[in-house]
Amino acid sequence: MAKGILDYEVGEQIELYLLIKTSTKGIASNGKPFLTLILQDQSGDIEAKLWDANEEDEKMYAAQTIVKIQGDVQNYRGKSQLKIRQIRRTGPADAVKLEDFLETAPLSQDEMVSKLTQYIFDMKNPNIQRITRHLIKKHQKAFLEYPAATKNHHEFVSGLAYHVVSMLDLAKAISGLYPSLDRDLLYAGIILHDMGKVMELSGPISTVYTLEGNLLGHITIMINEIGKVAEELGINGEEVLILQHLVLSHHGKAEWGSPKPPLVKEAEILHYIDNLDAKMNMLDRALERVKPGEFTERVFALDNRSFYKPTFHK
Repeated sequence: MAKGILDYEVGEQIELYLLIKTSTKGIASNGKPFLTLILQDQSGDIEAKLWDANEEDEKMYAAQTIVKIQGDVQNYRGKSQLKIRQIRRTGPADAVKLEDFLETAPLSQDEMVSKLTQYIFDMKNPNIQRITRHLIKKHQKAFLEYPAATKNHHEFVSGLAYHVVSMLDLAKAISGLYPSLDRDLLYAGIILHDMGKVMELSGPISTVYTLEGNLLGHITIMINEIGKVAEELGINGEEVLILQHLVLSHHGKAEWGSPKPPLVKEAEILHYIDNLDAKMNMLDRALERVKPGEFTERVFALDNRSFYKPTFHK
């Protein structure tokens, strides 16, 4: 496999095709405009500054543009950064395509559909099963393609579905240890908890928040979706209310974005499973970037801590 941007070390020179993930305008201390570019390939992403950028540069180097770059990997405040020497937009002669630069989930969409189908098939409660199956069917294409977030965890193509199937496998193991848990409720809560992100976020590439995402958020969006589908299917049992509560409370606390704390046992465990899977993904991604015996960059979502990779790790 060709060397990706994250495979280069500080001090090395690069000459690579990269995709502009985001492009943000800023003003330097000397009053001149610059662009902060997040550049990516399948290995991950890196930040670069394009100094003295004019309006033409802003249009030329917008998000979702593929560029060819020569530069040096540097360390800036404990973080790798790319110093640009030369940059140009690609043309037809470059023979590169968008898919070549996108980081994707380690499981294929077919594998994830198969897992999701099996977990829904295993549900015994017909009301919970029907609501979950209906919502998966309604949003399946986006659910399988979207990331789970714009940053921090599972922020790659198919990240949302991968986060969900990882959580389902975790829930299955935990349910074996605590048989009093209602598996139907827990599985359905996991499948539905972040599904509102298919409307909260813009899509799998250069992801940003939609108007609905900014004004309502994925939790509110999904509460409405569950209510609408239950009405369509003529389901009005307590299951509808409890499923809505699982979605409403999965962030755990008001300061983390949950309008209600978990007040049902399955809601409490859902919150822990969600948190655990997200944090493990952040840690794996941070530790992949360093060698044994080194500390990672600070991980903002983990209290801004740097994590050490023991020397006996492979």
